[in-house]
Amino acid sequence: MSIACCCPILECVYCLACTRWAWKKCLYTAGHESEHWGLATVEEFEPVPRLCRLILAVYEDDLRNPLWAPPGGYGIDPDWVILRKNDQETQERAPPYMIYLDHSNADIVLAVRGLNLAKESDYAVLLDNKLGQAKFDGGYVHNGLFKAAEWVFDAECELLRELLEKNPSYTLTFAGHSLGAGWWLCWCMSLNLAVRYADVINSVVLQDDFLPRSTTALEVLFKLLFCLPCLLCLMCLKDTCIMEEKKLKDPRRLYAPGRLYHIVERKPCRIGRFPPVVRTAVPVDGRFEHIVLSCNTTSDHAIIWIERESQRALDLMLEKDDRMQIPARQKMERKESLAREHTEEYKAALQRAAALDIPQAYSPSTYGTFHEMEEAEFSGRSGEGVSELSSKKRGESWNELVERLFEVDDESGQIVFKNSVA
Repeated sequence: MSIACCCPILECVYCLACTRWAWKKCLYTAGHESEHWGLATVEEFEPVPRLCRLILAVYEDDLRNPLWAPPGGYGIDPDWVILRKNDQETQERAPPYMIYLDHSNADIVLAVRGLNLAKESDYAVLLDNKLGQAKFDGGYVHNGLFKAAEWVFDAECELLRELLEKNPSYTLTFAGHSLGAGWWLCWCMSLNLAVRYADVINSVVLQDDFLPRSTTALEVLFKLLFCLPCLLCLMCLKDTCIMEEKKLKDPRRLYAPGRLYHIVERKPCRIGRFPPVVRTAVPVDGRFEHIVLSCNTTSDHAIIWIERESQRALDLMLEKDDRMQIPARQKMERKESLAREHTEEYKAALQRAAALDIPQAYSPSTYGTFHEMEEAEFSGRSGEGVSELSSKKRGESWNELVERLFEVDDESGQIVFKNSVA
């Protein structure tokens, strides 16, 4: 009798929770997440469209006769492509990628393709993970993506070192989209790592993109995609019943890492696309924690749209600079000032994470991220099949690469790229 009486009460509570969640979601838009962030500048955002085109070029079979080139082409010289590997050459342990020697921008780029919906091996990499399975540097990362990154680094470390020795003034950039960003940049990592590596990792998010907001384990997410009501029910229960403080302190929840660049091009209750605005910050709380109910959540994840809208945003920035007629010296001063502001914002984010009692978060080091990595003890990795980074060959290769790429800036005390600002 008592159980029967409780059933209507439970149904009412559940209906009220769902109504509250739906009401909040209908009023919640992606623009709210970054409305208090600063605006990105030309100097920091200029590489984004160019790197997007390099990632798109990995999809082509013949770069001299491209089939899917964006308007204006890829803007690359096929003779500068050093290496390309397809699924067979990577043994399906990583997505296809390309190493490009960009002489125009003095940059060595390793660009990685995104998820191929027709490849079972890509799904195998994504599903090779459970909450709390793979530990790294005091936090958690996606197990399958991390193993793929290890494989590619071991395969191409010698080539990258050789290119850097031949071009000592060039920078080294790793760029990827979706699965490609995940396996090299560890797109999914716990909050303490997402903030800690903001001085060397940048993440670009287009408006309502669902992936940066998917803190649910990927294997659960893919299973629930076959049952949309189940997915909505799970998100409803999580958003309603779990306190924000508890979410922040769960080290197994995975986030988009580094400094975030949010491209906003749509406004609530408005039809069509508006001139895109790029906002940037190193947030701790409010780091894309809620899925947005929008018909663009999947299309905003497409690299084609990210390239198109990032180029539009950059063109608007350049047009504004041309109208203002900013002198070259003032542009240089602005670039130096921007580097200092980013450093201060990064330190403030680390302090914010420590103040919120985020697990394994600590105040900034005088010497930057990589000094902490050398002194900190690696936490190891739980689960089977996760290889150790501490092997002699791998450790020596990584240390040599770090020594080649980075140095300590005398003025700020931060780790910076040699001959360029990180």
